[in-house]
Amino acid sequence: MEPRFLTPLTADEQLAQGLPAAVPMAMADRVRFSEIDILQHVNNKAYLDWFEALRVNYYNSHFRHHFNGDEPRHVVRNADIHYVREMVLGETYVTTARVLSFRRTSYILEQQIWSGDLRASMVGVMVFRSADGSAGYPIPDSLRQQFVTLDGATEAS
Repeated sequence: MEPRFLTPLTADEQLAQGLPAAVPMAMADRVRFSEIDILQHVNNKAYLDWFEALRVNYYNSHFRHHFNGDEPRHVVRNADIHYVREMVLGETYVTTARVLSFRRTSYILEQQIWSGDLRASMVGVMVFRSADGSAGYPIPDSLRQQFVTLDGATEAS
């Protein structure tokens, strides 16, 4: 079954695409010619673009409203990417995102790319900073609660 592209997938749609479990944010797309390198498989940079596109969508749809107009900077502190298996032109894939754990001003984000099986994964530390970037910005209680209830995240000590 062909998924809906570039639109958040429901839990049932995620499971129908072969994901082992539904996550709070997942979107499907197809590998484009511009993402292929000289070896005729997806260039590593494309995976980063896919992760970033979903991360921005996830933030805009699930996080932004918790800040009530006083929006902090939202930055990637570091990311660990594991390329599991190559992908090729025309292949349909699903990119996923969920929060694993959180602290006062940061959280751990897990992202994956699936195309029948796991193709790549990323675990990153995301940090909220004040608007001018000079200090950490505390995660609002409502967003912390969402991390627990929606993502199944835990508070790190």
